[in-house]
Amino acid sequence: MQIPYANARSGQNARAEIQRMLAAFGCESVGFMDNYEDRSVLLAFRHRGRPVQLRASAAGWASLWLKQNPWSRRRGKPQKDYERMALEQGLLAVNSILRDWVKGQITAVECGVMSFDAAFMPFMVTDSGETVIERIRSLKLLPPPSGESNAAG
Repeated sequence: MQIPYANARSGQNARAEIQRMLAAFGCESVGFMDNYEDRSVLLAFRHRGRPVQLRASAAGWASLWLKQNPWSRRRGKPQKDYERMALEQGLLAVNSILRDWVKGQITAVECGVMSFDAAFMPFMVTDSGETVIERIRSLKLLPPPSGESNAAG
């Protein structure tokens, strides 16, 4: 299986495209935050007064890539450097993933396929500061997927 976005080359270009799309969509503010601790990218924006936050895990992407391309001595570099390279590519990849996801959601809203709420509700920020999806998980409002225990998460 080919890993999507393995050849992404510019996180800044993807971010600039996201900013342009969201501005044209009518967002009042758009920002990015790189979390170096958990190796994720946070996209935050405000649309008609509603704050939205999407978090994308570069570590998650790197984990998938490393599963398909495991390190071996034949790779010509130490394992730590190889894993760092995968994580750096993950940071580029998640920006492109966010760009394409946002474009799809905005297109669906603009074409009347779904409402803004339907497209972005899991990522809207509640009055407690959590996103809706985080709140739903913390309250255990949804049953776990088949075959998983309540501890999964």
